[in-house]
Amino acid sequence: MTRRADPPLPGPEGSEAARFLGGLKGARAALLLLDYDGTLAPFRTEPAEAAPYPGVLPLLQAIRGEGRTRVALISGRSLDGLLPMLGVDPLPEVWASHGRERRLADGRTRVIPPSPEQARGLEEAERRLGGFGLPSRREKKPFSLAYHVRGLPPGRGEEALRAVQGLWGEVAQTSGLELLPFDGGLELRAPGWTKGDAVRAILKEAPPGCPAAYLGDDETDEDAFRALGSRGLPVLVREAWRPSSARAWLRPPGELTEFLRRWHERTEWKEKTGAGHPPPR
Repeated sequence: MTRRADPPLPGPEGSEAARFLGGLKGARAALLLLDYDGTLAPFRTEPAEAAPYPGVLPLLQAIRGEGRTRVALISGRSLDGLLPMLGVDPLPEVWASHGRERRLADGRTRVIPPSPEQARGLEEAERRLGGFGLPSRREKKPFSLAYHVRGLPPGRGEEALRAVQGLWGEVAQTSGLELLPFDGGLELRAPGWTKGDAVRAILKEAPPGCPAAYLGDDETDEDAFRALGSRGLPVLVREAWRPSSARAWLRPPGELTEFLRRWHERTEWKEKTGAGHPPPR
């Protein structure tokens, strides 16, 4: 999928978003796939403080409660780091660590671990970082290591990222790891599984022709946008547009919550005399 530089019309009323939402009405099943940080929640210097935007969780609960939409979160966070942020019961389906950790809606979990060589590489990268005395913070995950510079002055943050890239570049090459940028940092991780792989796996499990949308904000979500392709609607959730493979654009939090509200409205089972159908079982 080619990235477009010119922004689509923003908001749920934008042509692509409006067309997609209109097609939800009458669909017996749908897929709502969501990134977390920067999409459902604003970025924070401390990830544990990144609570969802007001109104987001109740809307997701309402959408799931109708029984027509499969809701799945696909995040670079670890499963242990993401679940406490959700605060809903029952918990939705979650693909964490870029899809390497999967928690099904019934609570079962599946894990794709890194190789021993990759695990040793992550340990070496953490050791190097600890001995360099860089500012800001590192985030250790089960299958990756992230370095964040949010909260640092721009010049200092760029300088720190260059230093980390120098420290981790050799480790990535010798350990079979990949070093990738994200919004506000760098991540060293085991390759072979991305958010795009998670999207493809979910699409394979979905009924043919099931409407699907993926909402994300940064470079790691581009894999998911491309995986969805023409099969559904890739949506960039971000205050300012950037070149992206997304075909719709929502500015959080207002346009995001309005999109979710309209999703719920169009998938809601309404009890009307002589009209409507019971929810699928």
